[in-house]
Amino acid sequence: MLQAENTLFTIVMLLYFAAMILYFVFIAVKRDALSRIAVLLQAAGFVLHTAALICRGIGAGRLPLTNQYEFATCFAWGLCLVSLIFVLRFHFPVLGAFAAPVIFLIIGYAAMQSKDVRELMPALRSNWLGFHVSTAIIAYGSFGVSFVLSIIFLLRDRMKEKGFLDQHIPNREKLDTISYRSVALGLLFLTFTIITGAIWAERAWGSYWSWDPKETWSLVTWIIYAVYLHLRIRRSWQGKSAAIFAVAGFICVIFTYIGVNTLLPGVHSYA
Repeated sequence: MLQAENTLFTIVMLLYFAAMILYFVFIAVKRDALSRIAVLLQAAGFVLHTAALICRGIGAGRLPLTNQYEFATCFAWGLCLVSLIFVLRFHFPVLGAFAAPVIFLIIGYAAMQSKDVRELMPALRSNWLGFHVSTAIIAYGSFGVSFVLSIIFLLRDRMKEKGFLDQHIPNREKLDTISYRSVALGLLFLTFTIITGAIWAERAWGSYWSWDPKETWSLVTWIIYAVYLHLRIRRSWQGKSAAIFAVAGFICVIFTYIGVNTLLPGVHSYA
């Protein structure tokens, strides 16, 4: 099964890369048919990515959520899932053109990590593993989509009126609304991540919260997005400032995932 996973993983990388190139060509040559093919390639990549994760889980005899490689490939899976939902829901292929490079970079990062299957450390032998990490994957994927939408929002004014891209990108108000919904979804799942992590930590280490670097930066990330939603709801805060805030929030997400593991080792250093 692990050999099958390796083969599927390679195919998935190629499909995501092909989708990214087709999205770029779609924007360059301005042909809608190319965007439809790109979406299909991304969807095919997602299906095979799901199959690869299933093979990994069967081959490892556990959920594939316990190390840098597994979480990175699941992170890319979550971002692909959420971006596809938004692309199809809002008929917004240009979102795919911005999301595809991020997906490819994350799965490329996964490819550079060790794929060795190791025995789980005692702290990870818990049913809370699936709840905790799966909610983090959806949260990070949603924040990734809000990041992409915010970048598009910030570039929106530079596009020519009635031009090709202008016709394929929602107006600023709709972009702002979609980004807000993505942040709201991400914050909901990040809240679940922190709660399930606290319950799991109490059972594994006897304490709900130990100010481990990963815990601390997860809380910092939660506060950033909570402030975003608070300002949005209570003060009708939106537009460029909100977009910049969402970009900063995703930078914090990336630091929480990669930077903390690299620079601030703690009890979460295995993932």
